[in-house]
Amino acid sequence: MNKLLLPFTVAAIALLSGCQSLQIDRTHPAVSQDSRVQFLVIHYTAEEFPSSMKTLTEGKVSAHYLVNDNPPVIYQLVDESRRAYQAGASSWQGQTQLNAASVGIEIVNKGYRDTPQGRVWFDFPQAQIDKVIALVKDIVKRHDIRPDRIVGHSDIAPQRKQDPGPRFPWKQLADAGIIGWPDADAVKAKMANYEKELPDIEWFQRKLAHFGYAVPINGELDEATRNVISALQMKYRPGRFDGMPDAETAALLDVLDAK
Repeated sequence: MNKLLLPFTVAAIALLSGCQSLQIDRTHPAVSQDSRVQFLVIHYTAEEFPSSMKTLTEGKVSAHYLVNDNPPVIYQLVDESRRAYQAGASSWQGQTQLNAASVGIEIVNKGYRDTPQGRVWFDFPQAQIDKVIALVKDIVKRHDIRPDRIVGHSDIAPQRKQDPGPRFPWKQLADAGIIGWPDADAVKAKMANYEKELPDIEWFQRKLAHFGYAVPINGELDEATRNVISALQMKYRPGRFDGMPDAETAALLDVLDAK
């Protein structure tokens, strides 16, 4: 053999060896495993469809799904096996950086506008919500996501986010069997007691933390605590979400925490 060709021959053999398919025995799957997807996070885009699509496909943020309003079409932008950058700095039930363990759904909705009469929030068309519910059911079934891990962006980042906002119909998700919901009679019964004597701020903070929120435990009604209370109210009592602790909020927390 020509000595000048020897290095090339060795290199060619190595290259061909590398092209051979890797043989892996997959007949022993471990029992201790589950889906990478542990959480489902719901957002609104705060933009109309064209700018929403551009932001989520060309910008620094992304989501697994985008649900348009008119027509109500579901677009998949990121494969569920891959991480989308939709949650940001976040926390729920002690878990942080939820991008790595969640699927994100962005819903086309402009959020709100501020007027001389106050802030006005935009409704979600029912046809769009029907698509969202069907999509959530599908994702939850495939990944076996727990109901208490289906959250809004405002739940996991209450200090900086308000989406999907007070117009998002969480109760419809509850009625569809997707998430839990506080029993109205139980809330009413507990509310009567809390109207007589309201728990202190630390009680609210500890209940909120046990339920899943990242909240300071300092016994003070500071801005951070009010933001968290507002997030809870926005979801379960959207008629009033001023972030102030009251008897109904205490009753809701007590019933939710018991569930």
